[in-house]
Amino acid sequence: MGGSGERRWTFLTNHAHVLVCIAENPDIRGREIADEVGISERAVQGIIADLVEAGYVSRERAGRRNHYTINLDGDLRHPLEDDHTVGELLTMLGRLS
Repeated sequence: MGGSGERRWTFLTNHAHVLVCIAENPDIRGREIADEVGISERAVQGIIADLVEAGYVSRERAGRRNHYTINLDGDLRHPLEDDHTVGELLTMLGRLS
């Protein structure tokens, strides 16, 4: 997708991108997620808070870091996909086997 003035968009939201980063590395730092996704660290913190509040991710302190666990049975939120789970999404994306 190049070219100046061309709109950039992706098929997945930043919430999905953060979830993928956590699936790949449950001990990942917010700064690392921000760099991977291309958003601010503050935006990452807000997204993680959303995911925790909705029950998709749990967070526990491990020393100076957080360790994340994904609820693979959580249903996707949009009515078009709500018959599928987070685990199915991550498997489809090749992040789970």
